[in-house]
Amino acid sequence: MRQGIRLGVDVGSVRIGVARSDPGGILASPLETVKSGKGDIDRLAALVAEHEAVEVIVGLPTSLSGREGPAAAAARRFANWLADRLPPETSVRLYDERLTTVTAESGLRAGGVHGQARRRVVDQAAAAVLLQAALDGERLTGRPPGEIVRGSA
Repeated sequence: MRQGIRLGVDVGSVRIGVARSDPGGILASPLETVKSGKGDIDRLAALVAEHEAVEVIVGLPTSLSGREGPAAAAARRFANWLADRLPPETSVRLYDERLTTVTAESGLRAGGVHGQARRRVVDQAAAAVLLQAALDGERLTGRPPGEIVRGSA
């Protein structure tokens, strides 16, 4: 397992959930919800710098059959913009995020988090589910998760 803090990013049209791993890449935890739109890339770049992240895992929403639609195209564009904004030593990867929000919602509901409180943290929780899946996948295979994003340059 590679060492270093990773950030998980669950991109939505309204909110962006962000999660953080420990330096050993063992456990993902919810970190923050960023408002989508003006300044979102700058905020994520600031979080990468603040946490000295070595990698950012961006969720790639695909259908259950594995096909990519408009949401996946938007996530790819976002990942490219982010890769262009971050220092070259910080990698950006796309990772399949099927069912992360459903899993996060279910876990929050089971934990007794309801209504407005759940809406405030569900994006962070989905990012944590995404990041944990990527970390677990790397631990099982010995290979970095998902596909590398090179940016638009």
